[in-house]
Amino acid sequence: MKVAICDEEKESSELICRLIRQQEPDCETVCFDNGRQFAESGGKFDILLLNTGAEHPGDGTEAARALGVKEKDTILIFMSSPKEHVSKASESSAFRHLRKPVSWEEFHRVFEDACEEVRRMERLREEELFFRTKTRNFTLRKKEILYVESRKRKVDIHTLGEEYTVYAAMKYMEEQLGTDFCRCHRGYLVNMAYVAEYGEGAIRLRNGDIIYASREKYPEFVRAYTQYLERKGIVSRNDRPTGRTRV
Repeated sequence: MKVAICDEEKESSELICRLIRQQEPDCETVCFDNGRQFAESGGKFDILLLNTGAEHPGDGTEAARALGVKEKDTILIFMSSPKEHVSKASESSAFRHLRKPVSWEEFHRVFEDACEEVRRMERLREEELFFRTKTRNFTLRKKEILYVESRKRKVDIHTLGEEYTVYAAMKYMEEQLGTDFCRCHRGYLVNMAYVAEYGEGAIRLRNGDIIYASREKYPEFVRAYTQYLERKGIVSRNDRPTGRTRV
C-alpha cells in the first residue's frame, strides 16, 4: 500500500509518517513539502493525506483536483488547523477529515478505515474486467456476466443488462473470469451462478437463455458445477447433483 503525505509543516509530516509506520509497517510512505513536489513525482498512491492550509486554504477538493488526484483511485484524507474554515465541498469529497494537532487515537481510527477502504477497492477491481473497443472503453463486473459466446476472433459478452462485442480469445476470457466460470463448449463460457437447469448437453440459465455443452465438455462441466455448489455451500459432498439437475 502506497501512502503520500503532502504537508509543508515538517514536524506534522514527520509525526504522521511515524504514526503510519507504527500502525501499518509495510506501507510505503512518501512525504512531500508541497503540492508541486507531489504533482511532479507522477506517483500513484492509494492514500493521500493532504494539508489544505497553505496552497488551497479550506478547499481540499480544489487542491486534489489541481494535483491530478482522482477520488475513485485514491483515498483522500484532508488535514487542517482548528481555526481553518473547511468548505462543504471538501467535507463531502474527503474520505475523512483530520484537525491538527492530530491525536494518535483519532489518526488510528481514520487511517484504519482508510486502509480497509483501499483493500475493499482492490477486491472490487479484482472482480472487474476492462475492455477497449474502437468506439469506447468500459469495465464489466464478473458477477454481471451471464455467459461468453465465441464468434471467430471476437466474443459476445452477455450480461444482465446488455450484450458487448469485443476482440478477445476464449482462452483469454477463461483465464480472466476464473473458477466461477466453466468452458462447457468450445463456443461458450458460462457463469455457474446463473445456471438454472442442465442435462442432455444443454444448459438453461436463470434468464431463460439456453447454451450448449459439448459431449466432450459435459462431464467436465458437471464436475466444475458440483465443485462450485460445494464451494458456495449450496450442497454438501453427500448431496452431489447428477448428470441432469434443476436448481
